Amino acid sequence: MQKPIFGLALMAVLPCAAADWRPAENTLTTPWTAQVRPDAVLPEYPRPQMVRASWTNLNGLWDYALTNKEARPTTYDGSILVPFPIESALSGVKRPVSSGQQLWYRRTFNAPELNGGRLLLHFGAVDWRTRVYVNGAAVGEHQGGYDAFTCDITKALKPSGPQELVLAVWDPADSGLQPRGKQVSTPKGIWYTSVTGIWQTVWMERVPLAYINRLALTPDPDRARLSIRVETFAPEQFTAVVRLNGKEVSRVSGIANVETSIPIAQPQLWSPDSPTLYDLEVSLASGDTVKSYFGMRKIELRKDTAGLNRLFLNGASLFQIGPLDQGWWPDGLYTAPTDEALRSDIEALKKLGFNMMRKHVKVEPARFYYWCDRLGLMVWQDMPSATTGDPLTKIPRGSAFDGVLDPVSTAEFERELRSMMRNLGNAPSIVAWVPFNEGWGQHDTNEILDMVRRLDPSRLVDGPSGWEDRGYGDMKDMHAYPGPDMFPVMEGRASVLGEFGGLGFPVPGHLWWTDKRNWGYRTFPTQDALREAYEDLITKLMPLAAKGLAAAIYTQTTDVEGEVNGLMTYDRRVMKFDAAKMFELHRKLIAAGSK
Repeated sequence: MQKPIFGLALMAVLPCAAADWRPAENTLTTPWTAQVRPDAVLPEYPRPQMVRASWTNLNGLWDYALTNKEARPTTYDGSILVPFPIESALSGVKRPVSSGQQLWYRRTFNAPELNGGRLLLHFGAVDWRTRVYVNGAAVGEHQGGYDAFTCDITKALKPSGPQELVLAVWDPADSGLQPRGKQVSTPKGIWYTSVTGIWQTVWMERVPLAYINRLALTPDPDRARLSIRVETFAPEQFTAVVRLNGKEVSRVSGIANVETSIPIAQPQLWSPDSPTLYDLEVSLASGDTVKSYFGMRKIELRKDTAGLNRLFLNGASLFQIGPLDQGWWPDGLYTAPTDEALRSDIEALKKLGFNMMRKHVKVEPARFYYWCDRLGLMVWQDMPSATTGDPLTKIPRGSAFDGVLDPVSTAEFERELRSMMRNLGNAPSIVAWVPFNEGWGQHDTNEILDMVRRLDPSRLVDGPSGWEDRGYGDMKDMHAYPGPDMFPVMEGRASVLGEFGGLGFPVPGHLWWTDKRNWGYRTFPTQDALREAYEDLITKLMPLAAKGLAAAIYTQTTDVEGEVNGLMTYDRRVMKFDAAKMFELHRKLIAAGSK
């Protein structure tokens, strides 16, 4: 049944529609595909570091339509399951979207009693340009596919009855120069299916007239304190209470928008082997309260006893070993089917003995970093790249873009980079920012790296990862396939191996493409041959770690579409390696490189 736009007669999710919903036909499923239910889609509170008690999840079945760009729909094409991108099977639609089209969403909702307060509408992420309407009134516009944004919809609400919410989304994908990571319109090799539209949770919450807009948390273990900045739109007094295992540790009062120190006596430090998290509750005098958490940890570049620059966590040298992590799913593409699925990847890496990952040209939902924080996995966070040196830009792949990209594109990249850092800045698991990868959209290199360092001096800056080094950043980062290899030790920077390996093994029955050539940097005929080759790589890393190599990142966590060089298959149903042997091997490597 097609429905008129801006009509309020129909509820957002009809029982019959929910009962009839099913994923679109797809090559692969995951163990969690069948657990997705339209009436309880990703029901967990989506922002674990700023939780309010009362909220409404707006995930579920919405109406959708595809129109020519800028044209409003007169009818809707059917139902889409939010927050799965329209190209994914779990959306129930699985349709491609061109840069000449616009994707429309519609649903209705009931507004809570506000009692003089406000109603905030939150979006975890929508790719890429979004315009938001409530009851026909424009309430917000946002550009950026990876950062959360909020609309205050209070003034657009009707006094009673169903409220209508409409989104218009346009995404140029790889025909534009906005940050897009590995999304392309024609997937092949290391480039994957493009995603469009809502791909993280949508929710709303009632807040008082004066409310907390953001928390900025910076741990300082050396001084046994946490720096906190409570951001509000007007001067307010606040009280912050810190607890550990339910017991109060500290309590302070302060003024919003002014940095305040909270003493943490004898801090228990966060690390991958001991991921201690403190609970934090912040309340405004006017009534708003949010719950959060933080970890006390310090990451830095320092010399070891032999005078070699290494990465130090909490004052001790720690070799970092982990995979390149793409964060794609065969059923949801950019969006994991369930919170359990999101957690499972991190648990799998912990069982393999890794202590970190590099999140590759993608940003994850806040709950991903929550699980890294809670389970203990360090993260090097990439900024999604804006272009890859393709025919669109007439620049050879692998060349830096210094001084070439137009001012609008460079300004958009910087704006989205700042937003990413702002959104993720409280996660203790994130220990390094990676603004550029392999010359993809690389421009004004040292200026951008310096900006990142100034914005967040509490973390390391990798600059850049692979190929187009400009002599700046905390790390000089080599990519070597299959490797391993390293840059010679140097003054002022650590030598790291930002990508290596890429050992491929296609597992029949678990392949995305059965009619295309599956691909790995090196492909092996048997699982035993794959394991032997991996063990040889790690063995060769041992002397490099002893000579000063500070970190190594293996490609990659899972197979992704045509790539078969994952530790696991794309559907997460087959682990290609023996977990116990891998754990022991990686622990030996960490010991060899932690001096």
